[in-house]
Amino acid sequence: MLFDFDTPVERRRSGSTKWEKYRDIDVLPLWLADMDFRSPPAVIEALHRRVEHGVYGYTQATEELVGAICHRMLEDYGWPVDPEWIVWLPGLVTGLNVTCRSAGEDGDDILTAVPVYPPFLTAPGYSRRNLNTVNLVEKDGLWTFDYDALEAAVTDRTRLFILCNPHNPVGRIYTREELLTLSSICEKHNIIICSDEIHCGLLLDSGKPHIPTATLDPEIARRTITLMAPSKTYNLPGLGCSFAIISDPRLRRNFIAAKAGIVPHVNVFGYAAALAAYTECGEWHAALLEYLRSNRDLLEAVIEGIEGLSMGHVEATYLAWISTHKAGMDNPAGFFERAGVGLNDGRDFGGPGFVRLNFGCSKATLAEALERIKRAMEKGA
Repeated sequence: MLFDFDTPVERRRSGSTKWEKYRDIDVLPLWLADMDFRSPPAVIEALHRRVEHGVYGYTQATEELVGAICHRMLEDYGWPVDPEWIVWLPGLVTGLNVTCRSAGEDGDDILTAVPVYPPFLTAPGYSRRNLNTVNLVEKDGLWTFDYDALEAAVTDRTRLFILCNPHNPVGRIYTREELLTLSSICEKHNIIICSDEIHCGLLLDSGKPHIPTATLDPEIARRTITLMAPSKTYNLPGLGCSFAIISDPRLRRNFIAAKAGIVPHVNVFGYAAALAAYTECGEWHAALLEYLRSNRDLLEAVIEGIEGLSMGHVEATYLAWISTHKAGMDNPAGFFERAGVGLNDGRDFGGPGFVRLNFGCSKATLAEALERIKRAMEKGA
């Protein structure tokens, strides 16, 4: 079956957060992490069927959906997940905040590596915890952990490390060896691991598998809270459906207690879309990855040829982390916005001097954005 990722979908005046930011301005929005593609046909059909049912009462995950997730974890990662380990959430950011509230006590420390998805940096404070960060380091065009710095940042009150894998915004798929080294530090200091794996279905480099942290060994699994969702892979973020996988009963009880009374249920359409995504969208998913690889390759080739800009190789996600340091820009996001391209400011990720670009869009849109970036850089920062 052929799927059309080239024909632009008009998102202006649709309430799209991504597009409404530049509603009446000639700026291409390549910032917020949702794709401009229509969701898979099977998902759209499943939603039509659910609408036609006509009753939209309080809803829980069906046995079929829970079984589909367990099947996917076993098939994709060799991970036998017990249905009881799954805790449903109306969004992955909710999961990050619940995890912070469930780990330790007020005034304890939470550690993460930057640059990283901004909610990692805000969730500890919302939970009355202290945030400590260490910098990722770039080696041979790929970002990785500075393990010595990471261990040095551990305090006697560090209770949680928040991991992003595949990593937003640097696009890494961390290897087994990297994850084992990180996890060994957490084991040594009795630190819980929250592993955000929402981008695990967006692997662009063949031969580089996603390895869920909880599958490394049973001891690591006992200290790991895994967060997943169909939203990034199948472009469903507005439907609000995600889940945590927590094998340890004590961790799971604390997590459930932390969400009690403040976290709403997943809505009926989120569940319907998730089931269709996980069971009926294999061909669409494969076609999407081919399209994103092509966009990634175009982006990397063009950025390499623009003086003053550079970026590491994107192994996964549809997000590029672009350095402007050689150009000496004070406000790179503002500079590119004035050139007609809306990008994320790296300062929000703990990475000043960088911008994040979302290439989950039509090739024509990406090509136009890159042309605007090139022209602006030629005129001078």
